[in-house]
Amino acid sequence: MQFKNWSLVILMITAFACSRSVFAAINDPEGPNLLIVSVLAVVLFLPSSAAYLSTFRPSLAGFKRISAAVLVQIIFATCICAVLITGIV
Repeated sequence: MQFKNWSLVILMITAFACSRSVFAAINDPEGPNLLIVSVLAVVLFLPSSAAYLSTFRPSLAGFKRISAAVLVQIIFATCICAVLITGIV
């Protein structure tokens, strides 16, 4: 496998981890539903993969690029968690 494919796999794994951590922060007696966690993981994966695959900053390459994409996931997960906990929506 090429590095780009492995990086997308890493992004998907971190998207599931961030998604699971978002729902772990919510006090739900039944626990998180696997379908909902998977949907949120896809929602987190899409902008991070767009950030990873974009050529907006060509100076970002290799580890810096994957780190920036993971940071995008963490920021999105934090925002979603804040919205769900405060009940803004």
